[in-house]
Amino acid sequence: MADLMSSPMPGSDPVDLLVVGGGINGAGVARDAAGRGLKVVLCEKGDLAEGTSSRSGKYIHGGLRYLEYYEFRLVREALIEREVVLEVAPHLSRPLRLVLPHSPEQRPRWLIRLGLFLYDHLGGRKRIPGTRAIDLATSPEGAMLRDEFRRAFAYWDVWIDDSRLVVLNAIDAARRGATVLTRTALTSARREGEIWRTTLRDTETGVTREIAARAIVNTAGPWVEQVLANTGVNSGRHMRLVKGSHIILKRWWQGDHGYVLQARDKRLIFVNPYFDDLALVGTTDIPYDGPPEEVEIDRDETTYLIDILNRYFRTELREADVLASFSGVRPLFDDDSSKGASAVTRDYELEVDGTDGQAPILSAFGGKLTTYRKLSEHALDRLRPFFPGMQGAWTAGAALPGGDIPDADFEAWLGRFRAGHAWLPEPLARHYGRLYGTETPDLLGNATRLADLGRHFGGLFYEREAQWLIACEWARSADDILKRRTKHGLFLTADERDGFENWLKGRLAA
Repeated sequence: MADLMSSPMPGSDPVDLLVVGGGINGAGVARDAAGRGLKVVLCEKGDLAEGTSSRSGKYIHGGLRYLEYYEFRLVREALIEREVVLEVAPHLSRPLRLVLPHSPEQRPRWLIRLGLFLYDHLGGRKRIPGTRAIDLATSPEGAMLRDEFRRAFAYWDVWIDDSRLVVLNAIDAARRGATVLTRTALTSARREGEIWRTTLRDTETGVTREIAARAIVNTAGPWVEQVLANTGVNSGRHMRLVKGSHIILKRWWQGDHGYVLQARDKRLIFVNPYFDDLALVGTTDIPYDGPPEEVEIDRDETTYLIDILNRYFRTELREADVLASFSGVRPLFDDDSSKGASAVTRDYELEVDGTDGQAPILSAFGGKLTTYRKLSEHALDRLRPFFPGMQGAWTAGAALPGGDIPDADFEAWLGRFRAGHAWLPEPLARHYGRLYGTETPDLLGNATRLADLGRHFGGLFYEREAQWLIACEWARSADDILKRRTKHGLFLTADERDGFENWLKGRLAA
């Protein structure tokens, strides 16, 4: 694989699109646009997926509770995207069975059954099984639940590695000719007729560069209004920031299924298997008005989530059982200020400012991980009048890097890969397969034994992988590698992490 860090910089001629924001929507737009033949630059003031896009519930899902707000178009679009992502990224994604115990004081059983019927039929299903009822008194899924919960429904959504989904979109964009600039902020932009004159600043060195662009796509998430201010454009649309927090605990149930719990405030809380023996629990929904980069979980949120778990499960859990946590700021389109945080739409709005003879800026308000690909298509459709020669939509059937697996059957592919790499322990082979898919042999190179992978930092983490992430995925810091591109940080001791950080400093200084 080519070293993407050496991607050519744009020259003095205008690029077609300057995409601002390296979360899932920005990476998706950059990939789609580059594949349509446009000349693209993507700039991100921090690391790819550093904000909201690495702090999700790790789902590509239809949004069962959105049906209560009659958001049928959004749910249908999201349900269809579940099947798309299973086809184009089978290494990153997999169907996940979710058990929803019936709690009659929250929602009547008939309403849940109706919602799940719509969930099964609105988007069509190919790889995802349908809903079924469960008797918790006799099923293994009920063994860990309290006696008052007697009935449940089981349905399916799709688990996804969110931050790697972002990175793979950026990689594919770069392979198709886009220039990806991490740690690069847009500081100003001014229109000169049909061209934007922009100034970008390297946030590490302070060095600035000028880039001319025929259009700007503003996918800055929580910072979308700040980017508009930097361009001098006024918008009648606004964002509503909502904090969502998750906690990670040791798993206390058997099986590869998760649970969906109805809170007393009618929120749905997801309790998911995470790696071999962990559980990921979330999320909260709290209005947020602080700097997005400073978001963090507070004790009330932890208590809220633990209390919900203890209401449903026999195992008594405590705050001390929380191993780790993370919080993210969801940038929601402010459709009605009277609604509570949970009821604000998860749909997106696209606004174009610009006319004939005037360079456009398209801003994306809202959206969610699940619908990023459709948002990208719709954004480019809105820009088509400015780029009449642009090619058509193409991403629905195009595998993401590492996802070109026959029949999208990851387990069959992994079996063949392991047969050819018997020297790799099964957990390590699975780790590489899940993150890098069919590109794992490129990462391994000529390695034929564990010693060839270089220094062992702990857990499943070897030097060869770290070198790959630095050379091929724009990784620059320990968090880039340990939190976002991998989750090795969950499994390293403090001393092991220190050892890796010291190695990384030496590697980057060389």
